[in-house]
Amino acid sequence: MRENKKVGFVYLVGAGPGDPGLFTLRGKEVLEQAEVVIYDRLANPRLLELAPDNAEFIYVGKRSGKHTFNQDGINKIILEKALTGKIVVRLKGGDPFIFGRGGEEAEILVKAGVPFEVVPGVTSAIAVPAYAGIPLTHRSYTASVAFITGHRSCENEADVDWEGLAKGVGTLVFLMGVTNLPKIAENLIRFGRSPDTPVAVIRWGTTPDHFSIDGKLSNIAEKVKEAGIRPPAIVVVGEVAALRNELAWFEKRPLLGKTVLITRSRGQASLLRDLLERRGAKCIQFPVIEQVPPQDTSGLDESIKNIGQYDWIIFTSVNGVKFFLDRAKQLGKDLRILGGVKIAVVGKATSKYLENLGIVPDLIPQKFQQEGILEAFGRLEDIKGQSVLYPRAGVVRPNLEQGLKTLGLNVNSVVTYETRPPKLKEEEISQLRDANVDCVIFTSSSTVDNFMKLCPKDIVDTLLDRAKIACIGPITRNSVERYGFTCAIEPECATIEALVQEIEKAFNT
Repeated sequence: MRENKKVGFVYLVGAGPGDPGLFTLRGKEVLEQAEVVIYDRLANPRLLELAPDNAEFIYVGKRSGKHTFNQDGINKIILEKALTGKIVVRLKGGDPFIFGRGGEEAEILVKAGVPFEVVPGVTSAIAVPAYAGIPLTHRSYTASVAFITGHRSCENEADVDWEGLAKGVGTLVFLMGVTNLPKIAENLIRFGRSPDTPVAVIRWGTTPDHFSIDGKLSNIAEKVKEAGIRPPAIVVVGEVAALRNELAWFEKRPLLGKTVLITRSRGQASLLRDLLERRGAKCIQFPVIEQVPPQDTSGLDESIKNIGQYDWIIFTSVNGVKFFLDRAKQLGKDLRILGGVKIAVVGKATSKYLENLGIVPDLIPQKFQQEGILEAFGRLEDIKGQSVLYPRAGVVRPNLEQGLKTLGLNVNSVVTYETRPPKLKEEEISQLRDANVDCVIFTSSSTVDNFMKLCPKDIVDTLLDRAKIACIGPITRNSVERYGFTCAIEPECATIEALVQEIEKAFNT
């Protein structure tokens, strides 16, 4: 990519308006190879997960009226890192060349002889109104639109053609304009715009904190003040702003404005997070559990080498499958080792994971707990004396192994992975003190126990007394109740999809 090893390469990347789903494919490709990521406040933190774990992350925190670094300081950091031969990603909210000062950063790079590439982003000027249900152009209303920075429009009024904006452009979009809204409205009316012109103000558009308010040019400043709207916000002036009441779609999402705490491990939280965010929820990931290979793999290794002697293998979780097959691969084996053994699984997720590998389980009980496996095996004929391999976590309930032995099966229970509380940073824990959480999700008894161990008692009491507690099933619910708290949400079917549906119902009935 770069021939001169003494000089790095800089990507000026638009992070988009806030919704990580609007990040570009090219942006993803670039972040995945970054050695240094320089990002600001308006770049969604989720995007940082795309960068390598060993990348250097530098927060330059630009926000309205307060900057961690001024622009000269940011330019200096970009150059310093690039001149050490690093691949540098400058991740900027929105699009780098639309009020993002990307042009200035590019000029500095040219002068220093540093090669660069601009990766455009979806600008908030377009995306935020769209999420609010406002088409910036509409055949019945207007064919023209102008984008104006709210800072310069009032700081340097002589540079702004207020009369042209007031009379000659159908839709006006002011970025960073909420602070100067009184002056903006005053100037537009003074230069000929009707005081009755519809106006919409959208704060944190495209994100779970999305909030909008509408009014007229004559009263919008007062309405914004009463609502306490602060930056970042976008102001849309024009007849199309009135369409918000009819076309708003994002604001109808059932969990918009709700904050959900996810305690699942990072590797397993993606489906749960995606389903919640699709419904508009703001998700805080607070993983209180992680899975690691066992310290002693001798029993697991022996069972893999002799898998041909088993009639059945039982997987009770996706983790069981992953760690079993990972270890098999380390021993020089592949999926073919499962060819001669029948497979029983607990849960749709485990079944789906195997099916994605091209393996169809032989037994999938309707009840997604260990008891379901026992009931299903109890209905099978001629199983007495058959051999079962049970790859499991380090700590599990003894019910399954004991129940299978009671049915006359020979069971080899082998530890395939261990669960443990992760090492959390102090700031990860302290963030919960200020978080206004509406729902806390537990997906296993281990997540309950570890949450209680990792969090100070005052945080536990405040969070769990105020928020609705959601549990994936009765075993997890029992663990919550053992600590003196009440589970408010529990699905009949112990799946992530069913759990999310119940959470949606709980906040909309």
